[in-house]
Amino acid sequence: MGGCQCMRFPRGCHESKGYTLRPVKSIIETLEGNKVKLSVEVDEVEFDKNIDQAFRKIAKEVRIPGFRQGKAPRKLLEAQIGIGAARSQAIQDAIPEYLSLAVREHNVDLIATPQIEVTKGEEEGVVGFDATCEIRPVITVPGYNGLRIELPALVVSETEVSDAMNSERARHGTLTDVSRAIALGDHVTLDLSGTREGNPVPGLNVEDWLYEVGKKWVSPKFDDMLIGAEVGTKVEYSEAPNGTTDVAEMTVIVKKVQEMVLQELTDEWVSEHVAEFDTQEAWKNSLRERLENMKLNQTRGVFVERTTAALAELVTIDAPESMVGSDLQARVRNTVEQFQAQGIQIDQWLSATGQSTEAFIESMRGESVKAVKVDLALRAVAEAQNISADDDEVDNELNRIATQAGRKVAQVRKVYEQNDALGELVAQIRKSKAVDWLLRNSTLVDPDGNAISADTLFGEEDGSNGDDAE
Repeated sequence: MGGCQCMRFPRGCHESKGYTLRPVKSIIETLEGNKVKLSVEVDEVEFDKNIDQAFRKIAKEVRIPGFRQGKAPRKLLEAQIGIGAARSQAIQDAIPEYLSLAVREHNVDLIATPQIEVTKGEEEGVVGFDATCEIRPVITVPGYNGLRIELPALVVSETEVSDAMNSERARHGTLTDVSRAIALGDHVTLDLSGTREGNPVPGLNVEDWLYEVGKKWVSPKFDDMLIGAEVGTKVEYSEAPNGTTDVAEMTVIVKKVQEMVLQELTDEWVSEHVAEFDTQEAWKNSLRERLENMKLNQTRGVFVERTTAALAELVTIDAPESMVGSDLQARVRNTVEQFQAQGIQIDQWLSATGQSTEAFIESMRGESVKAVKVDLALRAVAEAQNISADDDEVDNELNRIATQAGRKVAQVRKVYEQNDALGELVAQIRKSKAVDWLLRNSTLVDPDGNAISADTLFGEEDGSNGDDAE
């Protein structure tokens, strides 16, 4: 089984966890292009244990008269079929284990399946192999400590409060027919037909559809084309529907125009229709507080999104294709699973949006490239700021994962250890703390340039995010 071959191995950063290394010798050599070569040797006595395991596997697959299947002793099997098949099986089965030991010993951060070449021991003696490993690039990110991030204003305007009140009032309003042209906010009954090359576009053919003008549900120009039209008008235009780039021919027939008539807003109306409140003022104050909390939560998400986007812009190297491919694969799989959870088959959705499978996958590539650059940049920030993850933080994260999964912490830890994934968990904690460091050390402003306090967004600093680099 000589030559170069691909095998699947655990990935991720490997922290020291007190492993008892078996008698395996390994050396590491740095290669070009974010690669290293691990040269591993396993002595004969150690490898003989792997041959024993291989014979036990072979025993389950062959029949020896006088023995139950799987119970024939090694010596008998060796006499009958020779040692060659077992040795080949042992090498194939054992390389992942011995490579994993070498990866831990040298703290190799694998990002792709290593290329393996057996260098000695295929017939007898010491077993040796070389593993060419692609590793995660270690970068620096000049400028990360001078970011200026613009965030949405946290102040809730009177218009936003009024719109929220009117939205609730509309639930108790009355639609009244009007004999005039369509205006923004009207409710219209219409027939919609969408075609491409004469063929109906799924989801764009409906009759007697009640639609609120201004929702922008169909295409970017749809609402503008409706405004000013009257009952009986046929509106025709061509545009790509929302969610696709393929143009469709749209035909809309207006059948009815209605406006929403709201009841007068009084304390009595509030008391009757809005639970827990007896006055306009009390309801208004509660709505304002709820909107402020919503804005705060939304702005927290915007901060992470815009900060990571700004970090990605500072990364000058190309994202390693192996990392991009892994992220893209996960992205596609998650999207397909989300569709399936909603009862939607991906091929039906692709047909409805006029996309090919290749175009759908390629549309996500940009986000995967960005995600890889963000990963590299946050690791760089964590390293530069001496941000670490202690045992308590790892335990807390395992507890959180166990609670979320409904499993015992010991079970979750065992899975992470068996998959050599604790190191990656540590890396995730460090990256999360790096984001928090950026929050505390970036300039945050609203659209008008007014400063936004980090404490306003995420509370007071707890001082646990590492020490500043010298």
